[in-house]
Amino acid sequence: MDYNPVGWFEIYVDDLVRASRFYESVLGVSLEVLGDPSDKSIQMMSFPSDMEKYGATGALVKMEGFPAGGNSTLIYFACDDCAIEEARVESAGGRIQRSKMSIGEYGYVSLAIDTENNMFGLHSLK
Repeated sequence: MDYNPVGWFEIYVDDLVRASRFYESVLGVSLEVLGDPSDKSIQMMSFPSDMEKYGATGALVKMEGFPAGGNSTLIYFACDDCAIEEARVESAGGRIQRSKMSIGEYGYVSLAIDTENNMFGLHSLK
């Protein structure tokens, strides 16, 4: 494979406004509307991206017939220090599943639950 294995991600949500506020608050970013506004069966808010930088981007998705939570994929958001974003989780309406912990030479991770009951990870090298 000549590229990173993850090219895009989607986090399915039940309340797009609530979930957008949560991730904007925790990650300190602004999400943008993505997709065809004429198709009301799917709504998306995309995370910021820069094709010149490392990593993949994705979106929050609200789709009829596909409820939030319960999936088996875990997304890790890259951070300078995951303790900073972890500290914002509860005030944004989420909860901490596992506080910042070492993963040896690969840095540190925190696990959290968002407002839609999806677990996600935060990863940093310090």
